[in-house]
Amino acid sequence: MVNTERIPGPFTGLPGGVAVSHLSVYDWQAADGVCGGTPHLHLACSEAYVVTGGRGAVQTLTASGYEVTPLAAGTVAWFTPGTIHRLVDDDRLRITVLMQNSGLPEAGDAVLTLPPQYLADPQTYAAVTTIPADASAAEQERVARARRDVALDGYRVLRASGPEALAEFHRAAGALVRPRLAEWRERWLRGAEAAATATGEQLDRLERGDVSHLADALVKAEQPAALGRFGMCGRLDVYDVHPGHPAS
Repeated sequence: MVNTERIPGPFTGLPGGVAVSHLSVYDWQAADGVCGGTPHLHLACSEAYVVTGGRGAVQTLTASGYEVTPLAAGTVAWFTPGTIHRLVDDDRLRITVLMQNSGLPEAGDAVLTLPPQYLADPQTYAAVTTIPADASAAEQERVARARRDVALDGYRVLRASGPEALAEFHRAAGALVRPRLAEWRERWLRGAEAAATATGEQLDRLERGDVSHLADALVKAEQPAALGRFGMCGRLDVYDVHPGHPAS
């Protein structure tokens, strides 16, 4: 009899289908005198910080209110989707960032806290937020700083306003990314969902006394796919660790 059971290959991404990057938080001073990055939220991904050097903080804004979490070497901090966060650099803050659902954050699972007029449609939003890949480093830095400052304008209004303003921003962010949801679902299926499914199938095999999957063991190591990329929070060294989708 033919065995029709699906026998998947080993999941080759990082454990759990996460993404990893090294972050040097911007030391650019903003209009409020604070040095740091661009406030934004993620719509479907949790994020974790493993602080490896320096000092700083992360400012967060949720439906529960505004908070400041100090960050120093050895701190592990994380937050769930919907958390508006702004990294603050006090003294050369360095972080290893772990992102849920490797592939989704790289595909746009983040919305900056721009004022409402910039959130009307994807084209208007992209005109303010896109850093040209073929531009000089000086021009990329100029665009990164400019979008940070525009996002801080919206962020200050959200902090000073009531819960309805935050809820309206959530609605605008959700509408902005809706055209990309089919692509995100495919990335999730190939990443975190595939990793969880593989574990379930391995447990099923072990219950049957089948250890054949152990013969599929492999070892992988990666150097950064890009160094010093201008991200939302700082300069990023990024790794291509998501099966089927290069870092973007």
